[in-house]
Amino acid sequence: MMIDLHGRRVLVTGASSGLGRAMALTFAVCGAQVALNYRSDEDEASALVQQIQAGGGTAVALQADVSDPAAVAAMFEQADAVWGGIDILVNNAGIDGARAPAWEGQVPDWNDVVDINLTGAYLCARQALQRMVRQRSGVVLNITSVHERIPWGGHSAYTASKAGLSMMARSMALEAAPHGVRVLCLAPGAIQTPINEDVWSDPQGCEDLLQKIPMGRIGQPEDVANVAVFLASDLAAYMTGTTVYVDGGMTNYPGFAHGG
Repeated sequence: MMIDLHGRRVLVTGASSGLGRAMALTFAVCGAQVALNYRSDEDEASALVQQIQAGGGTAVALQADVSDPAAVAAMFEQADAVWGGIDILVNNAGIDGARAPAWEGQVPDWNDVVDINLTGAYLCARQALQRMVRQRSGVVLNITSVHERIPWGGHSAYTASKAGLSMMARSMALEAAPHGVRVLCLAPGAIQTPINEDVWSDPQGCEDLLQKIPMGRIGQPEDVANVAVFLASDLAAYMTGTTVYVDGGMTNYPGFAHGG
């Protein structure tokens, strides 16, 4: 079954690389008009716009730091000017942050992660929902992580931000459902992107990672992108306020596969 998103206006944050890039491409292949948010990598964002256009799609690049309320408001105003509104928001922009035990972590490092991963997602969702509630339709899709559920030593800010994003989405889903708007989370597991290249490119690190994945392989960006377009489409019209995991079974605690 083909997913047809012609006429849908999509904004993907953090779209210049990794998962954001893959999702933007897949939305475009399905016919959506795609606005690509980037913070600093203008060249990559412009190249992606050109790639989408070369394939017959429609795209525009919008610069904004999602943790800046004024920049987010301006970005949505730009989207209004270009597309006349928004139908789908993909809250993808995020960072891992500096690795450290909680007692050694620095407050600015904590703030950087939470400001982008959680506050940034709130600021974008707030703008999107203002528009979607008025038009009585729309989807906000938040990209969380298996670490909304699985602890991760050295990354307390990251796990807190992703768990917080999940609960924020569920609360927003309750508020928005009577207005015809859906709010969901998609939680990737280990996906082969530049952000974790230091792990999957190292034989020892890759072997350790694969032991955490029952399916025995690292996910590809397209694995996440395909689920994203499904969740944003009318095929998922009765889904809201929940998290869908795309993790190869990582959240099934593979260490217990052969007994406790």
